[in-house]
Order: sequence, then C-alpha cells, then structure tokens
Amino acid sequence: MSLTDKAIDQIRALIRSGALPPGSKLPPEPDLAAQLGLSRNLAREAVKALAVARVLEVRRGDGTYVTSLQPSLLLEGLGGAVDLLQSDSGALLDLMEVRRLLEPVATALAATRISDEGLAEVERHLDAMREARDDVERLNAHDAAFHRAVAAATGNESLVTLLEGVSGRTLRARIWRGLVDSRAAGRTVAEHEAIFRALAARDVPLSRAAALLHVGNTERWLRDHLNSV
Repeated sequence: MSLTDKAIDQIRALIRSGALPPGSKLPPEPDLAAQLGLSRNLAREAVKALAVARVLEVRRGDGTYVTSLQPSLLLEGLGGAVDLLQSDSGALLDLMEVRRLLEPVATALAATRISDEGLAEVERHLDAMREARDDVERLNAHDAAFHRAVAAATGNESLVTLLEGVSGRTLRARIWRGLVDSRAAGRTVAEHEAIFRALAARDVPLSRAAALLHVGNTERWLRDHLNSV
C-alpha cells in the first residue's frame, strides 16, 4: 500500500468505528494529521481521495464532513465506470451477466412488495415506451425508468443503485439503437409488458421468469452484435 492508501485507510477506520459518524465534521487538517500521525500533505491527499469517492464532502469556508454514506451516494460512480467500458467487449458481456444474475431476483422480490402506486409508475413508463418505439432517446429514458421503478419496489436501496449502475446509460442507448435499427424494439417492449403483467398479478415465479427472458434476450443480442463488429 502507498502512504496515501494507508492514510485513506486510517480515516475510513475512524468512520467505521463510529468516531466519525455520518454528517460529522472532521478536525481541522493540522489536528487530523497529528491525530493520525501523518504529514499534512498525506492527510490532504487522503481527504481529496475520499471526497471523490463521496465518503467526505469538502465545504469551502466551513470544513470537511462525512457524507450520509447512503448506498445511492457511495455506489453512484458505478454507472460512470460502466460507461467508460464501452470499447471492452468482454467487460460489457460480464456486466450483462451480472445483470442477468441480479435483475430476475430483484423483479421476483418486487412482486412481493410492489404497491399499487409503484405498479402504476411501472405502467406509466411502459405506456411511454409503447408510444416511442422509433425514438431511441425516449425509449432509453423510459426503459431505464421502468427498471428503476421495479427495483425501487424492493425497498432495497443498494440493489436499486447496483442495478442502475450495471445497466449504464450509454450501454442502454447502444442496445436500443441497435434494436430500433433491426426492428426488434417491438419484441423488447413486449418483454417489458410481460414483466408488468407478472408484477400486476404479484406472481413471483412468473416475474422472475419474465425478467430472466428479457435480460437473457438482451444479452444474446449484445453478444451477437459484438461478434459482428
């Protein structure tokens, strides 16, 4: 480990132990450095790195604070990382495999917990997808919102953020563009309709199967597309 990594670890240890709980203010830089036995430069670098990771928030003129440490905050960088992997075919297929493992389970869980209001939100985005079959941008936006609403119905914030990140905005757009060009968008909308019907019936096995079919078909399309370019 580099000295900076060790400094980062020391500050994380303070947070994990509860000495610096969410929302608390860090000591001034000289005091923090002395407390951890670090140089001020190392303390400063560690704070900068943890601020980038959304663990700390530097407020100009006020000081440095521990963030809320909510999963949605700490994991939000995953989507940006996925978008940077567009040229790595192997990584994209790995991500689709992760989505295939997570999304059917999340959809099945949603079937046991979704409220009438949550179901109405899913249906609203499904209706918008039906109306936007040739508009890649709208399809992409409502597709993402459809799946976000399904995941949100689980009540599991970490799962919502992970699924959102693994999907990736750029990857979704790339897939929809190809589906529209190949006139397969209608079939994919029908797969979303099947997911909605299963959720509306609160049918757990059917919800899992509908989601697995959808993600499996998307993964197969992506694999074929990457092999042809």
